Amino acid sequence: MRTGPRTIELGTYLGIRRAGVLVAMAGERLRPPGWTEISAVCTDPAARGQGLATRLVLAVAAGIRARGETPFLHTGARNTNAIRLYEALGFRLRREMPFLLLTVPAETPVRSC
Repeated sequence: MRTGPRTIELGTYLGIRRAGVLVAMAGERLRPPGWTEISAVCTDPAARGQGLATRLVLAVAAGIRARGETPFLHTGARNTNAIRLYEALGFRLRREMPFLLLTVPAETPVRSC
């Protein structure tokens, strides 16, 4: 599990370690007025099915609500495990949004005449 070096500046990040190794985490990212995104929810494959993501999402959501904001999440439509977890925790689908990924083309060498 990796995040950028300045990710912690975006908000609260919580993690669970076992024997000093990070096995699950969740945090905050986007903050439109009145809302905060719960982000970076992930669990090491060897630690899945133990309720770790549930505990972390609920803890991050509680902190967001304590500030008077509303927590929200997003995930890809194919991420059925995440969708199942989020719905079990009381989140509901509000909107489906198309996603377009653009990449920068590789540079083409300039030829001189």
